[in-house]
Amino acid sequence: MSIISSRPITPGQRFLVRVKTDNLHKGRPERQLTESNHRARGRNCYGRITSRRRGGGHKKLYRTIDFRRDVLEQPATVLRIEYDPNRTAHLALLEYADKTHTYILAPDGLKEGDTVVSTNKPQEQLTPGLSLPLRLIAPATFIHCIELEPGRGAQIARSAGGFAQLMGIELDRAILRMPSGEQRYINADCRATVGIVGNLEHQNASLGKAGRSRWKGRRPRVRGMAMNPVDHPNGGGGGKSKGGGGRQHLKSPWGQLSKGFPTRTKAKSSNNQIIVRRNGRKVKQA
Repeated sequence: MSIISSRPITPGQRFLVRVKTDNLHKGRPERQLTESNHRARGRNCYGRITSRRRGGGHKKLYRTIDFRRDVLEQPATVLRIEYDPNRTAHLALLEYADKTHTYILAPDGLKEGDTVVSTNKPQEQLTPGLSLPLRLIAPATFIHCIELEPGRGAQIARSAGGFAQLMGIELDRAILRMPSGEQRYINADCRATVGIVGNLEHQNASLGKAGRSRWKGRRPRVRGMAMNPVDHPNGGGGGKSKGGGGRQHLKSPWGQLSKGFPTRTKAKSSNNQIIVRRNGRKVKQA
C-alpha cells in the first residue's frame, strides 16, 4: 500500500495524509458476521466516566472475527479484503468448502483468491495467514494473532503493522520477542498466525483536521497546564513559573504521576515468564 497527500483545495486537506485503499471491498460487510456495537463513551457499568474524552462519533457495526482459528485441516479461500472501523488492521473474508464464511485479520501480502489453512501438522512453506501451534513454527519467523493460553484466542500483535518474533522453543515453552521488545515464555501449544498484520502504512496517516478525530469518537483534550489550579495539579502560575503552570512533575487531575511511574502490578502472576523487560533489563529467573 501507499499513502496519498491531497492538493490543499480546502483547509482540511492541507495536512491530510490517507492510506491508499484501492484493494478494499467497496460494499457492506458480511451480514451474518456483524452485530450491533454498544458504545460505552468512556463509562463503566455504573455510568461513571472512567476514560475521559470519549463520545460521539459515527455509528459502526462490529465485525465478528475468528481469533481462535479452530477450524482445522480445511483450506479456505480469501474472497475479499475489507475495512474495519473498529480497528486499525484490515480484514480478510474467508470461504470454506461448505460455503461458511469467517473474518480474520488480513496479514501483509494476503490478497483476494489466496488460500489459507489452520492446521496442527508441520508445513514446508510458512505463507502469510497460515495458523499453527508455536512449536511447529521455525525460529526467527514473524508472527501475529498469538494466544496467551491454548484455545483462548489471539490476544497479542493484532494492530496494523504489528508482529512478534519467535526466538526459539525450550521443551514445552516458546520464547517470543513481543512488539514492545519484551522477551517472554509462552506455552508452545498456543496458536499463532504467520506473517505481519497488514495496513503497514497506517502509522504514516494523518487525520488532517480536528473534525475527523470527532468522527472517530475522540473529543477534544485540554492541557492540564492551561487550566486553573482548582482544576488540575499542573494548572495556574503567571506564565510558565516554577511554582505552577507545568514546571512540576506531570500528574493526572487526581495526582498520579504521568511519566516514569510504573503501573504494572508487582505481584502479577505472569512475571516469572518474562526473560527481558521492554526497557532491556534482564529478569533474574528463580
